[in-house]
Amino acid sequence: MNLIFTPRKLAMALLCSALGLGAWQSASAAVPQHTLMIGKPADPQTLDPAVTIDNNDWTVTYPAYQKLVAYKVENGKGSTEVQGDLAASWTTSADSLIWEFKIKTGNLFDDGAEVDANAVKFSFDRLMKLKQGPSGAFPDDMVVAVVDPMTVRFTLKAPYAPFLYTLAHNGGAIINPDVAKKTDDVNAYLSTHTAGSGAFRLTSWQKGQSLTMEQNTYFSGPKPTLKKVVIKIIGEASVRRLQLERGDLDIIEDMPEDQLDALGKKAGVVVRDYPSLRVTYLYLNNKKAPMSNPDARRAIVDALDYDGIINGILKGKAKPMNGPIPQGMWAYDPALPPMKQDVAKAKADLAKVPEKISSLNFMYSDKDPNWEPIGLTLQAGLAPLGVNLKLEKLANATLRERLGTGDFDIAIGSWSPDFADPYMFMNFWFDSKLQGLAGNRSFYDNPVVDKLIREAASNNDTAKRTELYQQAQKIVLNDSVYAYLYQKSYTLPMRDAVKGYVFNPMLEQVFNIDTITK
Repeated sequence: MNLIFTPRKLAMALLCSALGLGAWQSASAAVPQHTLMIGKPADPQTLDPAVTIDNNDWTVTYPAYQKLVAYKVENGKGSTEVQGDLAASWTTSADSLIWEFKIKTGNLFDDGAEVDANAVKFSFDRLMKLKQGPSGAFPDDMVVAVVDPMTVRFTLKAPYAPFLYTLAHNGGAIINPDVAKKTDDVNAYLSTHTAGSGAFRLTSWQKGQSLTMEQNTYFSGPKPTLKKVVIKIIGEASVRRLQLERGDLDIIEDMPEDQLDALGKKAGVVVRDYPSLRVTYLYLNNKKAPMSNPDARRAIVDALDYDGIINGILKGKAKPMNGPIPQGMWAYDPALPPMKQDVAKAKADLAKVPEKISSLNFMYSDKDPNWEPIGLTLQAGLAPLGVNLKLEKLANATLRERLGTGDFDIAIGSWSPDFADPYMFMNFWFDSKLQGLAGNRSFYDNPVVDKLIREAASNNDTAKRTELYQQAQKIVLNDSVYAYLYQKSYTLPMRDAVKGYVFNPMLEQVFNIDTITK
């Protein structure tokens, strides 16, 4: 049989081919009702809860693992308050140093093994031994002990104000200790598999293509309506948008502002904005010349066109920042001036650097479509000063590896808190013990700041903690540790058939797939 392609048919065939569809497949193939399809620009880096502090990874880890406590949902909205998850109840000593948790019976890992005190101890001991990013949420000297099969005790050496809330974040995930029987390399296994008691479990991961999660048949909670969740890795924002419009995806992430405007006008699509504590900022490498010189860092901070980034790239849909603690978080200091471009000052800053700076590199990934234009904006700001900024685009996982080794001059990242405490913006970003880990990506080390922020963490008086954090904030601003770009709402496009999504300001890119329906 001869096939005759009219121009229209040929165009349709090419479009279908580009989207990975057969030429004769329906262009409006709907996702099955009990399957949720999520489009993301990048693979997770790791699925190990004791290692990752990346919200992109949490899309998989949060539904797969339970914790002792979890954030409350009140009137369909995520709360910063916590309630028992695996824990039936808990008690605290008068000095806040001893915490005992009674574990509910009947919670089972995805292989049918019971969740008990031993599993909690195994998970936290492993977390603190690995000393990766998530361990920074807990005191180094914390001791975890099994009191009886269903009771676990945490003993702290000093009061730690956010302790209960830290248990709700990803690092508090309880891992099945039997994983050690399945493999000789537990760390490698957990980087690509899940071993939790949550509502879903990872069943496959084809890197660069998709991840599939299916119901954990042993889950003790209410049975989810969704049977399967597929996360498709689609680098091009325009392809993610088109597939959402067609009904081939249910939810998409990390879209540029100009495409969001167009999406909001499409039938069957809703674009929702959620007030957020999410911030975007530049890491300035304090350990590597020439950025190890504070005047060089000040030049970068002063050369940036903050208004151009917010009004031009983000279409005005972001707030300027005046320091590391964003608006909406207690200890925010409204008296500090917002970040502002000052080319004359940048030129003067550069003149103070002994070695002439002619070239710097800017490292970014495909994770956020706004990152490249921000790099170009900085490039334009530095060019009149005689500095050539070379842009280096990497896969997101590679970017994070390079950040950890300190192999960069300037890099970009986003951050949202895991719990509602300025500890997330001050201790994580500036404590010298966390250099190179997610948080202190600038490799900052200042003993005066260490003292202030550590004292703040061990004090239960909110007013005193605010005073200490604001003192530390002034010092780090003078040191130009980071360039604080903007604070932005979380925007999520989805099909209007998706019901019951709950946004939690602590949990961007985390979907309550145990209760979402279609």
